[in-house]
Amino acid sequence: MDVIDWLLDSDPAIRWQVMRDLTGAPGDAVAAERARVAGEGWGARLLALQQPHGQWPAGTPAFPSKDAQQWWRSLGPERQGTLFPVWTSTTWSLALLMTFGVDPDSAAVRHAVGLVRGNVRWEHDGEPYFDGEVEPCINGRTVALGAYFGVDVAPVVERLLGEQMADGGWNCEQENGSTRGSFHTTIDVLEGLLAYERATGSAPDVASARFRGQEYLLERRMFRSLSTGQMIDYDRKTEAPAAWRRFSFPTYWHYDVLRGLEYLRAAGLTPDDRVTEAIDLVGSKRGADGRWPLENPHPGETYFAIDDGEWQPSRWNTLRAMRVLRWHERAGDAGPAALPLRMVRGRAGAEVAQHGEDPAVAGVAGVQPELGEDRVDVLADRAVGDHQGRADLSVGAALGHQRQHVAFPLGQDVQRVGAPADQ
Repeated sequence: MDVIDWLLDSDPAIRWQVMRDLTGAPGDAVAAERARVAGEGWGARLLALQQPHGQWPAGTPAFPSKDAQQWWRSLGPERQGTLFPVWTSTTWSLALLMTFGVDPDSAAVRHAVGLVRGNVRWEHDGEPYFDGEVEPCINGRTVALGAYFGVDVAPVVERLLGEQMADGGWNCEQENGSTRGSFHTTIDVLEGLLAYERATGSAPDVASARFRGQEYLLERRMFRSLSTGQMIDYDRKTEAPAAWRRFSFPTYWHYDVLRGLEYLRAAGLTPDDRVTEAIDLVGSKRGADGRWPLENPHPGETYFAIDDGEWQPSRWNTLRAMRVLRWHERAGDAGPAALPLRMVRGRAGAEVAQHGEDPAVAGVAGVQPELGEDRVDVLADRAVGDHQGRADLSVGAALGHQRQHVAFPLGQDVQRVGAPADQ
């Protein structure tokens, strides 16, 4: 079986994207296949798991202390399971539905999103779900989900624009003293802003912020230190060796090189020599059978498998890698006239930086680019800062290797967790 046939021999969530991005199938055939996602296979299974009050049945996180457990039990059902535990909470379930490309206008999806919008609140301080909360990593995903599912998230976008850092990036640890952007947070926000622009139309301030953010990635060649030029081999966010050159799926909140390239492709960027090394890395991982393996699956519970396991050929990674390479190859075929950047006038007449849309660019996993939607993943490390008489308590070890924070009443024996250094 050749690679394309192998990709097509799969769930509708993959099959419709292969038809759109790799086989050039007619639009009506692609739309018909996409419509199947909500009614059968992975999409239908995930939708069926939603509870009547809007949350998915995520279970109880394995908190490391009695205080944390008590805090969790004190939350009402509308706040239990919004972000925690990974990866079965409501946030990750909505993100997976978006990755699958479920039709947001289908009756089943409208019903599911309506339950979330009407009932679900953030663990942080009970904020309505699509109002976001305090962290740019989480709010970047909230923007992407709102844009995809047709919910107004303009106030969350405005907050994100005000939180962009001097180097062009974003960092969830900014409130804890970080002064430089984070790859993880920046990609979350970039994907959210791109989804928002495509859903609502580009505005000069949003386009300018997104351009600065993608330059943050490009200046670092997608995985290098700006100050030394060396490959980043230690991830200060996870406090572990950097895994950015290994391709996970789902990526969840984690950055990696393939995820970064998928964003640039979906954004319509004409690639320049700053992505050459990253593209070469993608090509180097193709197996003799023409397929890419699943690398570095992120630990945590899931409802069901959507790939065959670590180091096994991965349909998701193969699809994503093939369309990234095709994007790069087609840009090369266009010759020197394909400039990497052009300046265009924004709607308000201000000069803003944007990138040209290549007609060959066809959105990321689960997304119709012509509808202005984009596949995203969010950074789920928590930093619930001193907020309305509360303080932080680290509970990271039991919830995954990222930093986690939950809020407790002041007066308990808690210790402020400092911000990790960033890249």
